[in-house]
Amino acid sequence: MSNSPMPSPPFPPPDSALLRVIVRNAVEAVRSGEATVEEAILHAAVHGWYEGHIAGEDTCPGCDFRGELPKSTRRS
Repeated sequence: MSNSPMPSPPFPPPDSALLRVIVRNAVEAVRSGEATVEEAILHAAVHGWYEGHIAGEDTCPGCDFRGELPKSTRRS
């Protein structure tokens, strides 16, 4: 894993148990033939983004986490 800073959310934390479940499910779907690699990646990306969005809203409802804005900047 890189020591560089993560980009702006939404994304689940890299050590998230839920992220591990999402990735494991994607790998299992490919191995079982239930999904192609492309389908599994898309599914994992969408669910990872969504879970990160939820985590961000839980941490700071109404905050904006984009670009150079501080973490607690309120949306206008």
